[in-house]
Amino acid sequence: MQHLITTSDFTKEEILKIYDDAKIFLDMESSEVLKGKIIVNLFFENSTRTRGAFEMAAKRLGAQVISLDVGTSSTNKGETVFDTVMNIKAMGPDAIVIRHSDCNFHRTLVDYVDCPIINAGAGKTAHPTQALLDLFTISEHFDGEIEGKKVAIVGDVKSSRVAGSNKELLPRFGIDVCFVAPDCFKYEDESLKQYNLIDEIIDEVDVVMSLRTQLERHNEVYFQSLNEYAKDYCITKETFGERDILLLHPGPVNRNVDISDEMLVDSRNKVLEQVKNGVAVRMAVLKKLVLKQ
Repeated sequence: MQHLITTSDFTKEEILKIYDDAKIFLDMESSEVLKGKIIVNLFFENSTRTRGAFEMAAKRLGAQVISLDVGTSSTNKGETVFDTVMNIKAMGPDAIVIRHSDCNFHRTLVDYVDCPIINAGAGKTAHPTQALLDLFTISEHFDGEIEGKKVAIVGDVKSSRVAGSNKELLPRFGIDVCFVAPDCFKYEDESLKQYNLIDEIIDEVDVVMSLRTQLERHNEVYFQSLNEYAKDYCITKETFGERDILLLHPGPVNRNVDISDEMLVDSRNKVLEQVKNGVAVRMAVLKKLVLKQ
């Protein structure tokens, strides 16, 4: 049984095949390849884009989707999260899409289920389908010529599962990744290329990936306000100048904190293209795992 817990669960060849399917799905209004299949979405943390994208992806493939509201589930009656998943497994779904705050939760389930587990976000460490769609967006923009491209991931990298998955995935395809963050948001890993300010690296990069500042994931107060953080880390017209750089963000965007209003309507901004690509990539992932192809 194959699962998607981290991007390393797929070989490079498998990822390229997923991208071949995603390119087809970008132009396909509907498909019946998963007709009769049932996909369960189980989100223990809030989500709009990822949950919606998985629902859209499954329905466009002809599958039925059950999205459970964990806030009103039996976990509020004393049932453990593990038992909740086991009860869902007993109902016979064809795949379970799970978001959970525990970084290791998904991996602990794989020996107890008989359908694919798809990680839709795990704590601060992994968000594999986001990284897959990010790489797909970069590859499409550069017509597949991504070897040697440089990506700067900017913001709260320490708390970002998006950064965690991209840190793992992008170098496998020859992309050089660096991180830009204040000291309090940096990785404690001296082997990584890390900078204090975007100005230090802006002339060398092909892609800037801005991140949401996740103050809710920190126990300490590092900035008195988001505006204070934005002075150095908001991506603005002044940041990019006339440079031909791709701008990405996993969403949701804190306007004028992560990215300025001006840059959100700039032609170099591909945030909405990421959303569109995310549906196509997740369609391809569901097809692969459910049909075992």
